[in-house]
Amino acid sequence: MGIAMRNVITLIFSLFVSFQSLAEFKPDFNEGVVAYKSGDYETALLHWVTLANNGHSTAQLNLGVMYDNGYGVLENDKTAVKWYTKAAEQGHASAQFKLGLMYEIGLGVLKNDKTAMKWFTKAAEQGNASAQYSVGFMYANGLGVLENGKTAVKWYTKAAELGHVSAQSKLGFMYANGEGVLENDKTAVKWFTKAAEQGNARAQSNLGLMYANGEGVLTSNIKAYLWFNLAAYNGSKDGAQNKDVMTEQMTNEQIAKAQELSQQCLDSGYKDC
Repeated sequence: MGIAMRNVITLIFSLFVSFQSLAEFKPDFNEGVVAYKSGDYETALLHWVTLANNGHSTAQLNLGVMYDNGYGVLENDKTAVKWYTKAAEQGHASAQFKLGLMYEIGLGVLKNDKTAMKWFTKAAEQGNASAQYSVGFMYANGLGVLENGKTAVKWYTKAAELGHVSAQSKLGFMYANGEGVLENDKTAVKWFTKAAEQGNARAQSNLGLMYANGEGVLTSNIKAYLWFNLAAYNGSKDGAQNKDVMTEQMTNEQIAKAQELSQQCLDSGYKDC
């Protein structure tokens, strides 16, 4: 038998084995998850594409994420939108939120705040904290809806109570400034503290201001410095500037104490501040 004939037979056998393997392949969502987490995106796609084409909403969401970020495929925002839409139309809250983001930013679709608001609201009504925050943000800024501070506070509160750090920070700001709600410094401090203890630099800086001015709490330059110091550490320019101003009002001993407490707070993961 010639070499050419042997090669042909080998090719035919390989194709037969491949077709047989495909015929025996059974997609499994969880196996796709394991593959995805290990960085084996090719195997994850193999499982999820089949499931997604058969209407599996979470597989559709995951394909959207992969195309959105270029995991195992060329990044393609339009294809990401396609899969997010399929999952969102089946009521998948995370997909609805993701789709809202695509419309809000204008990725893979024309920017459309009203459509973004539509999908954010659907997800928010299912308890998705990120979507609840986004609905609050849209109302606070009049994006896709008439500006309404009271409704913004309503949605920020829902997200904040679920632990959404940006919502907690925004809610603190709303109470501190009386936007959409009666001004209440104690409640502002409550929400700034919750966000600050999750490492939110803006909330840390704002909490420092509350201590510096004695709003909702007893005035404490040491506490103010502590939070300004942590805010600066986490990248807040306002925090850094406020810390410099506060330094001029403190003794060296007070500064040393505040720095010691700042380190203690950071080392404890914001549990001992």
